[in-house]
Amino acid sequence: MRFGVLGPLEVRTDDGELVRVPEAKVRALLADLLVEPGRPVSADRLAADLWGDDLPGDPANSLQGKVSQLRRALGVKDLVAYGPAGYLLRADPDSVDSGRFTTLLAEGRASADPRERAAILGRALALWRGPAFADFRDEPFATAAVARLEEQRLTALEERAEARLELGEHGALAGELAELAAAHPLRERLRAAHMRALYLAGRQAEALAAFADLRARLAGELGLDPGPELTALHQAILEHAPRLRPQVPISPSELIGRDQEVAEVRATLGTARLVTLTGPGGVGKTRLALAAAGGIDGALVVELAGRHRPANASADEVAEAIATALDLRDEAPTPEVPTPEVPAAEAPRITRRLVGALRTRGTLLVLDNCEHLIEPVAELVGTLLREVPELRVLATSQEPLALTGEVLLAVPPLRAPEPDADLATLRETGAVILFVARAAASAPGFTLDEDNAAAVAAICRRLDGLPLALELAATRVRALGVRGLAERLDDRFRLLASGRRDAPARQRTLRAMIDWSWELLSEPERVVLRRLAVHAEGCTLEAAEQVCAGGEVAADDVLDLLSRLVDRSLVVTADGARYRLLESVAAYCLERLRAAGELDEVRRRRDDHYADLAERAAPYLQGADQRRWLDRLDDESANLRNVLDEALHRGAAGLAVRLVIALAWYWYLRGRHREAHRAMGAVLELTADGRVLAWHTGFALLNADGEDRCERRRRALDLLDADPGARGMAAWFLAFTHLNFGDLSASEKLAEVALDDFTETGDEWGLAAVLAIRAGQATFRGDLAGLERDGSDSARRFRRLGERWGQVQIGDTLGFLAEINGDYERAAALHAEGVRIAEEVGLVLDVSFRLSGLGRIAMLTGDYEAAVRHHEHALRVAREHSHTFGVQFAEVGLGMVARRQGRLDDAEAHLNRWLDWTRELEADYGEALLLAELGFVAELRGDAEQARRLHEAGLAAALSSGDPRAKALALEGLAGARSLAGDHAEAAALLEQAARLRESAGAPLPEAERRDVDRVRARIGD
Repeated sequence: MRFGVLGPLEVRTDDGELVRVPEAKVRALLADLLVEPGRPVSADRLAADLWGDDLPGDPANSLQGKVSQLRRALGVKDLVAYGPAGYLLRADPDSVDSGRFTTLLAEGRASADPRERAAILGRALALWRGPAFADFRDEPFATAAVARLEEQRLTALEERAEARLELGEHGALAGELAELAAAHPLRERLRAAHMRALYLAGRQAEALAAFADLRARLAGELGLDPGPELTALHQAILEHAPRLRPQVPISPSELIGRDQEVAEVRATLGTARLVTLTGPGGVGKTRLALAAAGGIDGALVVELAGRHRPANASADEVAEAIATALDLRDEAPTPEVPTPEVPAAEAPRITRRLVGALRTRGTLLVLDNCEHLIEPVAELVGTLLREVPELRVLATSQEPLALTGEVLLAVPPLRAPEPDADLATLRETGAVILFVARAAASAPGFTLDEDNAAAVAAICRRLDGLPLALELAATRVRALGVRGLAERLDDRFRLLASGRRDAPARQRTLRAMIDWSWELLSEPERVVLRRLAVHAEGCTLEAAEQVCAGGEVAADDVLDLLSRLVDRSLVVTADGARYRLLESVAAYCLERLRAAGELDEVRRRRDDHYADLAERAAPYLQGADQRRWLDRLDDESANLRNVLDEALHRGAAGLAVRLVIALAWYWYLRGRHREAHRAMGAVLELTADGRVLAWHTGFALLNADGEDRCERRRRALDLLDADPGARGMAAWFLAFTHLNFGDLSASEKLAEVALDDFTETGDEWGLAAVLAIRAGQATFRGDLAGLERDGSDSARRFRRLGERWGQVQIGDTLGFLAEINGDYERAAALHAEGVRIAEEVGLVLDVSFRLSGLGRIAMLTGDYEAAVRHHEHALRVAREHSHTFGVQFAEVGLGMVARRQGRLDDAEAHLNRWLDWTRELEADYGEALLLAELGFVAELRGDAEQARRLHEAGLAAALSSGDPRAKALALEGLAGARSLAGDHAEAAALLEQAARLRESAGAPLPEAERRDVDRVRARIGD
């Protein structure tokens, strides 16, 4: 139940439904109890309040009757309670509008932010529906409460008026306060607010007349003079004192996402006398400076953006702007102080007078938008800081003032969301919070939800988190919706071509914002800036020097020009290693580059640079510097992709071939197989090149596409017949990918071609890589001697070369050999080393495979918890990079572990998921393993017939694979099925046959892998 006394008495349910309280005495009883809700009122006092001197014959009984009527009206019997001290209304203060008013009043007074204070006080005053206790204001029980509440209301009106004056709302207040002041002519605080509003509205005569009226009334009615505060205000109006004006303008909208930065600026101003906020146009330097200064007494803001930029601008122009803000007039009696460098007679009069005025104040001087007057501002600030010891300066500029003692605080764009951010993360991301708030203001009812989250995130990323750009974009949501807005951002300058009419001209459109910065640049700076725009996601100094030099800009000058552009906040740098343009600046500069007629030539220089870089990097990807060059190409990935895409678009086959051949091994090492396959396919549509065809075929196999592989690999090698170096690499990659695909025969033939060519050319990396493949082929054949021979030789060669990828590959093969031999400690060590190296180099797909290898060893040693942990980690890594082979290897491992743990349903689900996929690949060895595991699951369930069918199918696949170990595993499974069916003799014979096969392969079954065989032997009593 909610009660209202700020106006006529009113009762409503929590749902807002009006509750009728009949009969005047019952209503008076409720009003009496609401004077102090929650506090008891004696029965005698209530009776006296209701009937006065005309008490009924039995006051107590009559009162009880009115209480009963009130309880029935309210519908809640216990709401009006009776105790030893009398009757009370069980209502907390917040359920009564007078209580809510008092609470809001306290909240408003506690706020240091004038906007927040005005808003809270406004909500408090909105609770009033008329005079307090309007129906009972003349009743004695309500008199004191009415007086108290009315006084609080007037005080709230005065405090809200003062807050609104701080916000610059003097024009509206000058009229609004007139009627109130007339109704309460002797309230000095109210008169002061009205006088100040009149003065600020340019109505000085009326402000002085209001003071004269109050003075006459006080003298005539009370024999008093105005108080000292009002008298001081009157004098200040007469003198046009600067303190009368809000020294820090208040923005009409809330500053979002900058709490940490505001605190940092204020803290820095506590220790430094000159603090400069730097950053690109539209990043919010002004808003941040005003917010920080708003909490500091004595702050004075001087806006310099409106000042023209004459060629010979001097410190005098800036000094005049500050003097105007201080309201210094020619007749003002401020002392004229010479500077140390300039005698009094020669010092500019305005500067001398400004120094004298500032010496009398402990002032924070905020100089906003200094970049177009940077030299005269720096000159004046230097003088002022030397001559006024108590002065602090907070400047905003796109470049530093470059003065001794200056502390630079770079204002970054608001944090934009990552591409994979979920809805909860978006709601906590600065750029998104700002955009959503402004969009909701423009399009009432707009909220962030699952349906529009992706579009909102894209807008915030593409606009680089720049507050001005986000605010301009938000105004378009009402017309376009966020999806339409996101789709049109390629034409951002047309799209964001209108903004707030009350904003400075340079902030009304996105183009105007960047135009302002562009006009401040020298011609060489403009040349370098527009040429930088052809880079995607930044570039190195080396790239900038090669691409941006030319014409009037020498290569040796590029670094200095870049540094100046960084100082001007138009170029973003990360530790001086890379230089980047914000997307909107890049789009603007591309327009400028096209208008200058340089686009094609600058792009040609860019294309040459990145093609050269890719070719220079390629050999290092097969040596000790592998990691450094992988990182280098990672950094340039966007540039390389742009150059390739543009080459393909315009049909530049030569450039496209150079790029894809140079990048092929990089794409493989980084696990970007689909990207490589698409790029190679696009190039083949332009030209027939054997190298490209070979790589394209190999990447198809890595993506589980083996269609036409025989014909494609034949054509590729035929095209390379005259180039043993290129043919050797092509044959090796095809051998490598055919082996991974499960085509052992083709892999062996291709490896022989590669070995011959690498031997002829003396390619040491190639020889080590071929030997690694041969070791893998030996694994598939069950040739353990060949595996050890070629594997050990390959490992020595890769170590000598310092090639990390090769060491990971051959370490895995040798780890498998150790596993076969039952040397699980060595196997685990090799796999762990493989994980370490792969993580160091960033070989994410190898990380997945090696983790699965560790999981296999943990399984064999009985540590099933670790086995599951390693396999699940491997599965996550493979899924994150959409690597099907890695996912299959990890999930089959989980199935194997589940079977050994007795979780047969889980095991079957994991294993069955990959059976058809493996058959499609014609990977006999993998199929044999899956069928063996599924057969053992059937046996453990007691289904002898299903176990037999699965193991017979597994035996057929094992025979096709040529691996004696796979055949032995199938025979052991069949032995289990026969033993379950009661044919113990055949089961024993099958086990003996399997043991002989293992012995012949030099790989007897290790003790840790005898679990299935031992179970079968126990069943047949052997």
